[in-house]
Amino acid sequence: MQIPQLQMRSQLGQIAINTNNAKQFISQRQADLTIQQPQAELKIQTKPSKLTIDQSKAWEDMNLMGILRRTEKIAAQGKQEVMNGIARRARQGNQLMKIEHQSNPIQQQSIANAYEPYKSLGIKFIPSTFAVQTNYQPSEIDITVIRNEPIIRAKVNQPQISYQPGDVEISLKQQPELDIWLEA
Repeated sequence: MQIPQLQMRSQLGQIAINTNNAKQFISQRQADLTIQQPQAELKIQTKPSKLTIDQSKAWEDMNLMGILRRTEKIAAQGKQEVMNGIARRARQGNQLMKIEHQSNPIQQQSIANAYEPYKSLGIKFIPSTFAVQTNYQPSEIDITVIRNEPIIRAKVNQPQISYQPGDVEISLKQQPELDIWLEA
């Protein structure tokens, strides 16, 4: 005897998925940038150099001085001669007071007072060495720089965004099927 058999046949179901991708567009303009640089301030101050030349001593050596200086010099020379005369008379008076100790002071004083000393010969119109005095002060320079900061302005432009959403469609491509039968 034959036993009936149970037979089955199945077919899987299939799903179909269709997708449309999302689309996104982003664009952004570059930022607006302005830069300004103010010029630096430069200040230069100079104190000029100074050269002084004093040749009054050279003129004086050549006997070519101004009237005030000449008067001053003659007055000083006269004062010195008066002092020399007072000293000579005091010295000669002391010699005469002590006439007993010295040999013939009157004769010595007469000879000394009678003759003037010899004047030296020489060139008097050439100034002495280094009679012209010079003094030099170099110039001074003061440099001041004031640096100005740059002025930077930046304007950010907003991005432009467009978005198209995606889509997913799901459908049944193949129906599932199950057939069962009995076979004898």
